[in-house]
Amino acid sequence: MTDVSADRFPPIEVRKIPFEFPDELEPIWNPGHHEWSHMINGASLTMPYLEPFLIATLRDAAGEIDDPVVLEQIAGFVGQEGQHFRIHRRYNELMKANGYPQLAEVEESMKRSYDRIKQRRSLAFRLAYSAGFESMTLGVTKWLVEDRVKLFAGSDTRVASFALWHMVEEVEHKRVAFDVYEAVVGKYWQRALGVLTGSLHVFLLARKGCVVMLKADGRWRNPRSRLRLWRRTAEFFAAVVPGALRSALPRHDPRDEPDPDWVTEWIAGYDNRPDPDSPPLINTHDGRLDVPFGPLTKAS
Repeated sequence: MTDVSADRFPPIEVRKIPFEFPDELEPIWNPGHHEWSHMINGASLTMPYLEPFLIATLRDAAGEIDDPVVLEQIAGFVGQEGQHFRIHRRYNELMKANGYPQLAEVEESMKRSYDRIKQRRSLAFRLAYSAGFESMTLGVTKWLVEDRVKLFAGSDTRVASFALWHMVEEVEHKRVAFDVYEAVVGKYWQRALGVLTGSLHVFLLARKGCVVMLKADGRWRNPRSRLRLWRRTAEFFAAVVPGALRSALPRHDPRDEPDPDWVTEWIAGYDNRPDPDSPPLINTHDGRLDVPFGPLTKAS
């Protein structure tokens, strides 16, 4: 098992950002990309179930850890993920209220799925799942950040900014679940299997929500709509699979995965932002989608 006490990193900052969404929020938050809007919506739907599961798993593991650095990482992880799923929950309630009440049934199936894992699976399995899922998010973040103009230009700045902020913080705590797994379990093959288990399970849950919304819109059997969905899904896998494969290697360490420049600029800008009481909104109409703290990024 790995002792990470020598690998000291700055504390993980828990940012209580006041993201708000209007009651009349449009679930098709990117008018030019209907299917992509629902892919993000489907992912959002999983978060109030996935992230409490991750929090509970790492808290359970904390009782078996003496390393103060790992315990500090867990505290920062829990704080960040707690912020994430609470905002996702508010967003998801608006999706149900604004045209998709059938998502309540999908949410119930997600809750049952995570309840079964918590009740029937060992802590070692849950830690491997958590480390595997968190490894997958590194590829997702790189994709969303590097292709942010294609994916978010012209969209609702509140949704785009919230999604990208969430991924910035995924990068910031990218090492935590891995370190906890290594400290408590440390078996290579179970961690490698967790990359597949965690990533695929979350993907299938998110897809379920996406499909329900496309069916509600009458688009699920539309060939053009399905083609757009397949293309974007293929982009997702092209972005995620290489990093997932690297994370399944015996000597993998998330610290070896470079942080996107946009992410490091976001974090540096946040620490020096001029208005600490306002949410960091990105200008989704400027053709660049710069970090939301410079003079040229005033939100529209």
